Amino acid sequence: MKKTELKGLDISLYTEKLNNELEIYLIPYSNKKNYFISYATHFGSDITSFTDNENKTHTPPLGVAHFLEHKMFEQLSGEDPFTFFSKTGTDSNASTSYDNTQYICMGTKNFKENLRYLIKFVNTPYYTDENVEKEKGIIAEEINMYADDPDYKLGMKLRESLYKNSPRRIDIAGTVKEIYKITKENLYDCYNSFYKPNNMFIIIVGNFDKDEALSVIKEELDSKEKSNISDVENVIEPKEVNRKNLTIKEDIEVSKLGFGLKIPITNLTLKDEELDLYLNMLTNILFGSSSEFRERIREKKLISNIYTDWERLNDYRTFYIMASTKNPDKLLEEIVDELNDLSLPEKVFERLKKVWIANEVKMIDDIYATMYNCFDDIIKYNKIITNRLELIKKMNINKLNDLVKEIDFTNTSVVKMLSKNVKDKKFKIDNLSIEN
Repeated sequence: MKKTELKGLDISLYTEKLNNELEIYLIPYSNKKNYFISYATHFGSDITSFTDNENKTHTPPLGVAHFLEHKMFEQLSGEDPFTFFSKTGTDSNASTSYDNTQYICMGTKNFKENLRYLIKFVNTPYYTDENVEKEKGIIAEEINMYADDPDYKLGMKLRESLYKNSPRRIDIAGTVKEIYKITKENLYDCYNSFYKPNNMFIIIVGNFDKDEALSVIKEELDSKEKSNISDVENVIEPKEVNRKNLTIKEDIEVSKLGFGLKIPITNLTLKDEELDLYLNMLTNILFGSSSEFRERIREKKLISNIYTDWERLNDYRTFYIMASTKNPDKLLEEIVDELNDLSLPEKVFERLKKVWIANEVKMIDDIYATMYNCFDDIIKYNKIITNRLELIKKMNINKLNDLVKEIDFTNTSVVKMLSKNVKDKKFKIDNLSIEN
């Protein structure tokens, strides 16, 4: 195993790649009682069409990745993996995203047995016409439940406004109409195409013996052969947002506002993890919890809650703001004013950098935060960033200012979700007129 220090954090990362190219990431802790295991594949709802090794093209119904994840918990033996893990007080779960599916277990006991079982059940798919048909009603109910949630609906309408062709504009779970088209053949086609060792990885964080972990993984997976990954259709997404403005009326007490900024990154000077660090710093200064913007909107009582996030998609980065507000037009004005009067004080930059460094050091003591940070790194960069502290320390205001000059801040979408008794004042995002 290769040992690498997570610089400045007093913790070590051990990595190994099997002959079949399965990637293994181990981060053992000596001062913890619990462990966290994730076994994941680079297969999510972004993949809507692919050509397999026999040159056969597949376009499965939407939502197939999420459906497949559900059905992995149905075993030929009849044993329920949740029941197996719960016998030792171990939590287990799974999740599907746009670009990955992962299966996890977290516990304090039976590490070796739980790791072995997790690997085994993810490698033994069992799909029948009957169990696939049975799952459709369950997932349809899940889709309908989320569709009734105003925050969820706001997020999906914002995605539809930002993206024209990308599957990111579609619910990860698909649609009720589409999931009723799914067959066991669709599931096996996707499983056999993407649940391959050279398209998967295992990451373990917490209290465990690294040599024992590697031994179990090799025993279970060393003999599994790699094969060519299916050729995935490349969906071309235009640079411009799909729709600038949308107003919808819903039966809600408090109105909501969604704001999205779509940034093509092809011509930006900064790349990969360095670009993401600076983009995060930019939005922390402008819209972070300690920003002047947050102070203003709190004083004006414009929000009851607010959420911000970044999304990475091939040649794009997308920034989201979603908020519940009694005055969405006024909140939109505040956002537009913040972008039109773009101010990046060096003193604020340096203060936030120190806070960020302190948070990174503090976070390493939490195995769950460490797991998710490392997992995100693997999905985004195909590696774990081991020198993040150094990268943050080297950040400077000049690079941030140069980046700002390269970004088109007018490439935005706005969705207003109004309570039925609220009149739309028609303040639109066309008011945004930044000149770099």
